[in-house]
Parts: sequence; C-alpha cells; structure tokens
Amino acid sequence: MLKQKERGQLIVLSGPSGVGKSTVIAELFSQRENIHFSVSYTTRKPRVGEQDGVNYNFVSREEFEGMIARDELLEYAEYVDNYYGTSLKAIEEQLSRGVDVLLDIEVQGAAKVRSRCPDALFIFIIPPSFEELSRRLHGRNTDSEEVIAGRLEKAKIEFREIPNYDYLVINDKVSHAVAEIEAILTAAECRVENRTSILTQFA
Repeated sequence: MLKQKERGQLIVLSGPSGVGKSTVIAELFSQRENIHFSVSYTTRKPRVGEQDGVNYNFVSREEFEGMIARDELLEYAEYVDNYYGTSLKAIEEQLSRGVDVLLDIEVQGAAKVRSRCPDALFIFIIPPSFEELSRRLHGRNTDSEEVIAGRLEKAKIEFREIPNYDYLVINDKVSHAVAEIEAILTAAECRVENRTSILTQFA
C-alpha cells in the first residue's frame, strides 16, 4: 500500500450555470476519499436552510475586508454588494496534509487562482450541446425567461475561457463526467514530481 501523498492536489472546477456541477461534485465525493471541498467565505446573509461552514462561511464585511488586507484570500470577488472569496490558509492546511482540495469557482476566480497556483488542475465542465444547457435551465423551473436568457449569454462568454483550462469534461451523463474527472486526478497523481518520495529508494 502506497503511503499517503506528501501534498494534496488543488483542483479548480468551472462551468456554466445549469451544467450540473453540484451533482457531479456530490457524486465524485461519494466515490473518492481524501478530497476536501473548499467552502467559500461570503458577506451575504444566509438563505433559508443554509448552514454556516457547510454552504458558506458567513462573515461580516469588516471581517472580510480584514482578510483582504492581510492577504489571506486566494481569490475574491464582489457581486451585488457582497464579497465572496476563498481562504488561502484553509486550503493550504488541507494540501499540506496530503488531501486534495476542490474549488468550484467561476472563470474570473479561476484566472486569479491560476496566477497564484499555476500547479493547480483546471477542469471545465460543459454540457453535450448548447441546446441541452438551455433545456436544463428551463427544466429547473426556478428562473424567469429573462434570467435564463442572461445565464445562456453568460455561458457563451465563459466558453471563451475554455482554452485556459487543462481539461474539458462533458457532462452528458453524471457517471461519465465523474469517471473522466477520476481519470484526470489519477493521471495527476502519477506525475513524476508527485512521486518523488518513492524515488529516493532507487537513487
């Protein structure tokens, strides 16, 4: 049995609204051990049913701006008068213990992570077709036509960022998408630089 790896892998997952990221992530976590989901920090108020530390880490604006000032955030952005961001310390604690960390963030956040953590794995999830994305968004029955149209327009803009990612996963069936992500993570673990500890005995 190989010992636990010395350092975890940072995995960045992006994809348009409606592509099914949450479902894919939930399935991946049910199949894979030694992987941690990074819970973002936000200054917005919790919605009904949301739990602190599970959905988000809810903090005051003052606390969040303190984190920015102390350079404690890997990336952050402001949407509709609320901050959202990723704690660098929380991620580093997991990675240094040999645990993989998954970030589910949009393309701007991913670009910031890329500049600070170039050795992260960047995976973009797409639907099998644009028509299918539209169908999934309509199938939710949660948004107006106007909101859906906005999400589809935003998806087109996000698709332009795909060349900046390492891997493209097609979420046609959840099980297939999860299998592709599993394959990517296994390949990353087999990189020579990730297996240097085992090489010392052959030196």
